[in-house]
Amino acid sequence: MNLESPKVTVQKSAQDLFDQLTDVKNFEKLMPDNIAKFEVTGEDAFIFGLKGMPEIKLKMKDKVAPNKIVLGAASDKLPFTLTSNIDTISDSESAVQLFFEGEFNAMMAMMVKGPISKFIETLANNMNKL
Repeated sequence: MNLESPKVTVQKSAQDLFDQLTDVKNFEKLMPDNIAKFEVTGEDAFIFGLKGMPEIKLKMKDKVAPNKIVLGAASDKLPFTLTSNIDTISDSESAVQLFFEGEFNAMMAMMVKGPISKFIETLANNMNKL
């Protein structure tokens, strides 16, 4: 299952945005209002939970400064990645788009597609809070 957020323009350089997104504690600022839990569990990992959904642990899998950050599920039960692609627009402006890639059976994909689409859209729209 592949999903993508809208592309969002942020008033930060690509490097600034990259630096903010590689510090996992900053993801708390991006979370939707219905967050039930957010806990940094290491330098490159955090757990979050949304009301009515199971908690998910994300871990930094790859970083390519200043254009790409890949977070992945720390559990093999629901294997997925969340990739942030950052494009430079100018010295003080960049565009970011999130890509979600997961391997789910058809039933699970049907159940999670809506909530995950909404979730990555909220993350992208909250980039200006960094």
